[in-house]
Amino acid sequence: MASPSKTSAILRSAGFAVVLLVVLLVINLFLNPARFAPSAWGTLIGLAAPLIGAALASAPVILGGRGGIDISVGPLMGFVNAIVIQALFLSAGISSPLVLVPAALLVGALIGAINGFMTTVIRIQPIVATLGTYLVLSGVTLTILPAPVGPAPDWLKAMAGTYSILPLAVIAVAWWLIRRLPYYDLLMAIGSDDRAAYTAGVDVTRVRFIAYVITGVFAGVAGLMLTALIGSADPNIGQTYTLIAIAAVALGGVSLAGGRGGLIGAAIGAIDIFLLQSVLTSFNVSTYVLQIAYGAILVAAVILTAVQERAVKGRA
Repeated sequence: MASPSKTSAILRSAGFAVVLLVVLLVINLFLNPARFAPSAWGTLIGLAAPLIGAALASAPVILGGRGGIDISVGPLMGFVNAIVIQALFLSAGISSPLVLVPAALLVGALIGAINGFMTTVIRIQPIVATLGTYLVLSGVTLTILPAPVGPAPDWLKAMAGTYSILPLAVIAVAWWLIRRLPYYDLLMAIGSDDRAAYTAGVDVTRVRFIAYVITGVFAGVAGLMLTALIGSADPNIGQTYTLIAIAAVALGGVSLAGGRGGLIGAAIGAIDIFLLQSVLTSFNVSTYVLQIAYGAILVAAVILTAVQERAVKGRA
């Protein structure tokens, strides 16, 4: 069972993100109080949900160490969006959530397993393997869906507002259960020092493979959230979440070297980026400035994480 000390350690690692969250929230309340009024929270959650989902999906493989950055999460979200709307709903006429939801999760798990096989069994560098998956998924998505189409099923569109909290809650509960399994401790152990874990008898390959499958399943859920938000299918929208999701994870105090941080921090980092987008949009800045801001956040977050890790090692 995960101890309170583990949770407090995760929150400490996300300290900068928490402070930034408070600052950005105050600025947003000052600039646009109506948009952040309690009556608008449902809409805000719906707008932020895909980014939060993408950040949560990106975290498990990063926690597993060995440079486990999965840059195919964004295209996987777009691929799920295309499969659910174009292939299943519009072409096959399937609208039941009892079919579409499991299909999205199955697609995510399958892609995650492919990434896990390439990185843990064949031992291709994670960024290279997932870059290949990124390109394949982007191409297949455009083949299936050359142009945006719609609409989405009514039940899925209804999840763009307040009900978007449900898929996020599913991920949260799933991770809560995972943290109470021995697997979680093994994941954090190999992320911290995979050689020591291997020497202690941990099946490093299996643990990391499962992490990629978890990332794929969570990305499938994020793909459903993205579909709910846009209410249709768009072949080009998924890729936009790739880098900002990784930036959110780093901002949330998750060490890109693995073994430190958690999904709470990743979620806080994603909310920070969403709030930053809102602030910059209030000033009518261009998308180029947003890209600069994302890059600056990523660099600053990595530097802060490195400083914190050195401080911890120094005290040890």
